[in-house]
Amino acid sequence: MEEQTLFELIHNMDKFTNQMIIQWNKTFSEDLGISHILVLSHLNHNGKSRPSDIAKTLGLTPPTLSYLSEKLVAKNLAVRMAEESDRRIIYLGITDKGVEVLKSASLEGQRLRTNLFQKLTEQERAQLANLYKKLNSEN
Repeated sequence: MEEQTLFELIHNMDKFTNQMIIQWNKTFSEDLGISHILVLSHLNHNGKSRPSDIAKTLGLTPPTLSYLSEKLVAKNLAVRMAEESDRRIIYLGITDKGVEVLKSASLEGQRLRTNLFQKLTEQERAQLANLYKKLNSEN
């Protein structure tokens, strides 16, 4: 692939992703960013987790995860729990309120994606779905 074409493809993918994030931030009313929602999603899917494990899984630095966790705990969307056998080990867990906010964020994300992808024809959406499958395959 020609280098200029590859650069344009990457640039347009980044631009689209940024546009989606900006639109999501404008419409989601919980004063939380995408990264906060990713942490809640991780907790909802995996159960209580050590912050270092969450950071590693999500590709975040430990200080970034600490910052995100502070806000989630302050908003009662997550809680810190100490390991009973070793109080030095701290876990982060999602609260019922956190689950509800995550559901709301997921619905808002679905609505946003639906609106954005309505610009495409059914055939274009199918092509895009196949391209993403191909890009996400391990081979």
